[in-house]
Amino acid sequence: MSDASTRIALIGLGNMGGPIGSQWIAAGTAVTGFDLSADARAGFEKRGGTTAETAAAATAGADVVVLLLPDSRIVDAVLDDLTASGALAASSVVIDMSSSEPEHTQRNARRLAELGIRFIDAPVSGGVRGAETAALTVMVGGTGETVEEMRPLLERLGTVIHVGDAGAGHAVKALNNLLSAVHLWATSEAVLVAERFGIDPETTLRVVNGSSGRSGSSEVKWPKFILTESYDSGFAAQLMLKDARIATGLAAAVGTPTRLGEQLVDEWSRAVDALPAGADHTEIARFLRETAEKAQEGRS
Repeated sequence: MSDASTRIALIGLGNMGGPIGSQWIAAGTAVTGFDLSADARAGFEKRGGTTAETAAAATAGADVVVLLLPDSRIVDAVLDDLTASGALAASSVVIDMSSSEPEHTQRNARRLAELGIRFIDAPVSGGVRGAETAALTVMVGGTGETVEEMRPLLERLGTVIHVGDAGAGHAVKALNNLLSAVHLWATSEAVLVAERFGIDPETTLRVVNGSSGRSGSSEVKWPKFILTESYDSGFAAQLMLKDARIATGLAAAVGTPTRLGEQLVDEWSRAVDALPAGADHTEIARFLRETAEKAQEGRS
């Protein structure tokens, strides 16, 4: 499937949908987008894409339908609409790039297969900046033949890893974000403890990043978004919490206890409730600092 001959329908033009669509447009692929937000549609048109007034209209005539939606409930609703309207051609491929629940993904793969429509899941890691620079990690679940057919399109976004059958991509994505949530929380606590002891955060991070405690949180998130107090990574704290819950739910479904994961979900839930609506996930560090300061005032 060549870039020039492929027609993509992109449903969801938010923080990730816009820059992901731009990568395909830059490769010469025709992309028609849809989003409930008029501002998101206008922004996508500025990137060179065309837009439609409904998801079904965007999908009509598309070879590939890409979903970049907030959760499985919305993915299911959009697929219900597209199948009921007959907008999905039997020869088309649906790629769910949302952070969906693996069991929902498996059900969607089965129900679309009954209609002769191929389906793969391909969530990503790397955030808005990764999407803008084609440096994403794309975790793909689905049959090998369909994955290989879609590989050239997905490789426009970064590194593609075929991780297993349908749902496997969403499973790995959720587990990865559970780890990321652990790393950010633990790194933030460690930096704040060191600061209270008299060690400045930059020095602590230099040591950690040259040692075994380093992670994406210490190497990227703290220097770029927390020390600068920009808190603008482009990934909301609520979405991180959602993915962590998907991961612990998956663990329960397969009968594997994740005590640390469950405790982390409780802590993140408390933090998200305290943070402003839509707060970036890196604001967890600010939440922890403010919590520590209040505890210190209470002891004083």
